Amino acid sequence: MSFRSLKLAGVTVVAASSLLFSACGGQNGASPDPAASGSQGISGTVTIDGSSTVAPLSEAAADLFRDVQSDVNVTVATTGTGGGFKKFCAGETDISDASRPIKDEEIAACKEKGIDYTEIVIANDGLSVVVNLENDWAKCLTVAQLKTIWSPESEKKVTTWNQVDPSFPAEPLVLFGAGTDSGTFDYFTEAINGEEGASRTDYSPSEDDNVTIQGIKGDKGATGYFGLSYVEENKDAIRAVEVDGGDGCVAPTATTVQDGTYKPLGRELFIYVKNSAYQDNPAVRSFVDFYVEKEAEVAEAALFIGLTPEQKTKAQEELGSLVG
Repeated sequence: MSFRSLKLAGVTVVAASSLLFSACGGQNGASPDPAASGSQGISGTVTIDGSSTVAPLSEAAADLFRDVQSDVNVTVATTGTGGGFKKFCAGETDISDASRPIKDEEIAACKEKGIDYTEIVIANDGLSVVVNLENDWAKCLTVAQLKTIWSPESEKKVTTWNQVDPSFPAEPLVLFGAGTDSGTFDYFTEAINGEEGASRTDYSPSEDDNVTIQGIKGDKGATGYFGLSYVEENKDAIRAVEVDGGDGCVAPTATTVQDGTYKPLGRELFIYVKNSAYQDNPAVRSFVDFYVEKEAEVAEAALFIGLTPEQKTKAQEELGSLVG
């Protein structure tokens, strides 16, 4: 089943996430029992906002959770990673979806409002560079070539493919990418251009990857970037190129993302859980426990890459620390 009816947007993969709190920190206790919490009839609401990359995961989790707790209403909105943190740190949501770790200024905003939280890695993803199906020249691109395409210095100067590599044709370079409020934009620009937010602006930005897909599909010289899961669902429309991060060309796959060989565009995806909501709202606690316990099933349903055993253990430990 596909959960890509939602809008979609997006450092190397690290072994596991760290437990982050604002001012007060979490509480110690035994690990939660997702099966037990899921077996009790409960009702209530769970509010989620944030990354449009992570949204299909949360929507898949919500859909599966309805089979266990039909009286819990889980809502998933997509204002982007940055927009989601604004709402989360203002106390407006229970969970924030994020395609990057929380920033210092967002940590400060949460602290100011007294929002204590826990960061949980919920899945893995390979940010993919994609081209039109008629593009038969760009099979593999180096990080240096990607920087030539996307750096601020290339704006209105690098406009054809042969300027990226002399062996490429003089095909017009047409660019599509994530909007500036997207965690995918932050991640890609830092990984490729060396500085978060550093990007040429003469491209077509969108928080909706469906728009990006259509743009690339419709122009032979087009290229763009978004999550691997969306590539998997649109193989008949676009093609992912291999990326050479210094050790040769590597295609984005579940295996290369998890083993760290797809670099520098392999990444972890996160949910941030408000501690008080988890501790005080049985609906939130039951849903989050279910989400982590069933992460492999959720990732498969949403076409993402599941957690490694180490990541899964860490996520379970983080939830255990929240039991009051």
